[in-house]
Amino acid sequence: MLRNTKPVWGHVEAHQSTFFDLSDRIWDHPELNYQEFFALSEHRQALASEGFSVTEALAGIPTAVMGEAGNGGPVIAILGEYDALPGLSQVSGVASERPLVPGGSGHGCGHNMLGAASLLAAVAVKDWLNEAGLPGRVRYYGCPAEEGGSAKSYLVRAGAFDDVDVAICWHPAAFTGVSLPVSLACVEMEFTFRGRAAHAAAVPHLGRSALDAVELMNVGVNYMREHMPSSARVHYALVDGGGFAPNVVQARAVVRYAIRARKLDDMWDLLERVKKIAEGAALMTETKVEIKQLSGEANLVANKPLEERMHANLVQLGNPGFDRTDREFAEQIQKTLAAEEIRSSYERFGLPLGSEPLCEQIYELPGVSTEVIASTDVGTVSWVVPTVQCRVACFAVGTPYHTWQLVAQGKSPAAHKGVALAAKAMAGVAADVLCDLDLLSAAKDALKQFRDQNSFRNPIGMNEEPPLTMSAPR
Repeated sequence: MLRNTKPVWGHVEAHQSTFFDLSDRIWDHPELNYQEFFALSEHRQALASEGFSVTEALAGIPTAVMGEAGNGGPVIAILGEYDALPGLSQVSGVASERPLVPGGSGHGCGHNMLGAASLLAAVAVKDWLNEAGLPGRVRYYGCPAEEGGSAKSYLVRAGAFDDVDVAICWHPAAFTGVSLPVSLACVEMEFTFRGRAAHAAAVPHLGRSALDAVELMNVGVNYMREHMPSSARVHYALVDGGGFAPNVVQARAVVRYAIRARKLDDMWDLLERVKKIAEGAALMTETKVEIKQLSGEANLVANKPLEERMHANLVQLGNPGFDRTDREFAEQIQKTLAAEEIRSSYERFGLPLGSEPLCEQIYELPGVSTEVIASTDVGTVSWVVPTVQCRVACFAVGTPYHTWQLVAQGKSPAAHKGVALAAKAMAGVAADVLCDLDLLSAAKDALKQFRDQNSFRNPIGMNEEPPLTMSAPR
């Protein structure tokens, strides 16, 4: 159970019901990346009502917001998100697939909880600073478009974190512990091929097929897979095949690629190889190719001093305190999952199969080993600011991200308990940093040592602007 041995945790409990409601309201109004205007309004209003000074349209992004409270001292950033995913509408609290709005969106990654808990933590730190009379500033960053939009990378490029001392964040999960500082650097690119239309039967020799170019590019990339690092990932989607008429030579076709690698430099190298393949496909088909970057994020950078302090806070707090009703609903959800999804999750926790539908253990550092590595724009922040994040159990063991099962659990009592625990963990780390300048110094030294050995090139090109209409999930 949660134990309130730090004054800042009492401030979390004083406000938590308000932010449970905020999480639920954001769940009720799922919005895709860069379109989170309802969520923005709710978070902005909460910041203003709590006395934060508010900066709107941060870095020129209409749905990004920042609130700051406090005076002098170190600056602690707590990062929130609130974007949803397409095609995942689902009735809450039901263990069967039942869209609330057919074809609608849903919070399949739990970002309704993520933003609410982060803002709750920021409010608690603000109140604690005021009560204790300590110097220090806490900032809440409302970050849109994590799902494929890389908004944090644009915020980094715009200098939004230049004066931040430490960044703290979390993510809803099926388990609780410090997040492994492992992710794939990622860049998302769009390749538009332009050829020449012609009657495909009468004068095919006059046509130059953009669709042929896309297909040849895809074949070339597939052959490249044998000759790239095993941890790298390249995948694509056909955005525009050139139309539905097979008797017209397609004059335009578009393919979108996500290119990932464990290290930022390796990602850039792999991207150059993919570009060459695209240019070769254009040459073979006598078409032209236009290459545009849509998004990008760096790999996560570890910060051992902050990770150890986050782990200590989680251990001190204990488990979320799930009850029988929580477990019964989690068991119902597990019945809808594939056996391999549940088995692999238990294995990652080091638990015997079927032992816990909701995980109440705090896993040990250095973290749960897993081969499942995705990408996050928190990675870009971690290259410029000492950063730490945790995961907190909010849903049934085995629940995959980006599924209706996760959406169904997003307003549950178990989700609320996870929100409270995550807010306390983040607020606890923030308080530790503000009270312990040696910890702050150690965190900064750890990042400096990494940066001394690795060059940073922001994965967002200087000429790229935020793609404010993107909705592709990561």
